[in-house]
Amino acid sequence: FVFKLTVAKQQDHFFQAAYLEERDAWVRDIKKAIRSLDGGQRFARKSTRRSIRLPETISLSALYLSMKDPEKGIKELKLEKDKKVFNYCFTGTSVIDWLVSSNSIRNRKEGLMLASSLLSEGYLQPAGDTSKAAAEGLSDTPFLDLVDAYYYFPDSGFFCEGNSSDDDVVLKEEFRGMVVKQGCLLKQ
Repeated sequence: FVFKLTVAKQQDHFFQAAYLEERDAWVRDIKKAIRSLDGGQRFARKSTRRSIRLPETISLSALYLSMKDPEKGIKELKLEKDKKVFNYCFTGTSVIDWLVSSNSIRNRKEGLMLASSLLSEGYLQPAGDTSKAAAEGLSDTPFLDLVDAYYYFPDSGFFCEGNSSDDDVVLKEEFRGMVVKQGCLLKQ
């Protein structure tokens, strides 16, 4: 789950993610930033609260903690789609159902807006091809209220078995040299 980033000064930087989907998300976000900067645009992540106009009374972090509650939160499941097994994830429909049942929203349309905010702020992550395509802007909304759109909590231990999307193989001989700094990546 390693990828290499070569900067203009011909310095190589290696990043290691905890699992394939996390690595792919980092690569996608870095490519988006590079395209933005190459196009002469200033790269800055917009705040979801301003762009979607969430009420000030809604705390996404408090909502996230409620969703993760082992007793009353969203149940993480082992789901299967297209010969892939997704562990510790849930469907888009179960998120909206939970938001409705917890009285966090009045209707499913509000739920889509709130779930999209949770997704764009990193509290939820897309797991399957359907949800990833929507999150990348290939759908009307970044979050999908569908039973075949899978999502997961970033700190849940999510992993996918049988995933064959790993096209680029990094050769072992590229990993020579001295470790300059060791640590982990944080994404908010």
